[in-house]
Amino acid sequence: MHIIIREPKSKKEIEDYYDIRWRVLRKPHNQPRGSEKDDLEELAIHLIAYYGERIPAAVGRVHFNSEVEVQIRFMAVDPHYQNFGLGSSLLSALEKRVKTRGASYIILNSRESAVGFYQKNGYRIIGKAGSLFGSIQHMKMRKDFVE
Repeated sequence: MHIIIREPKSKKEIEDYYDIRWRVLRKPHNQPRGSEKDDLEELAIHLIAYYGERIPAAVGRVHFNSEVEVQIRFMAVDPHYQNFGLGSSLLSALEKRVKTRGASYIILNSRESAVGFYQKNGYRIIGKAGSLFGSIQHMKMRKDFVE
């Protein structure tokens, strides 16, 4: 099966995009719909990954904090499609988009359960980042782009 990654454009693609974010990142913690969005949505680059040609399976977002610093947020892979390379492919696509726009490095706050995934993709822990919903510890991570 192949992976297609693109910016969500149609109404259906946008609905799928936010549905994955909510189902994977918020619903398991009894958070309401709408909690999967923040005030940077309009300024961010959004990508959705399809498993095969039709199955929306993973999403991610990146936004600029400064001219050189970008931040990845809301990375989510549907549990049914984990370990198929979707997360790494999506992460790479997000990185390519911001590198071409002048980013020098990426930061993110990773749930402890995902730290190993980000380390495999070249990120390093730079500190603790607090907890979400009072129980999900996060680690601040960084990846520098080397010319």
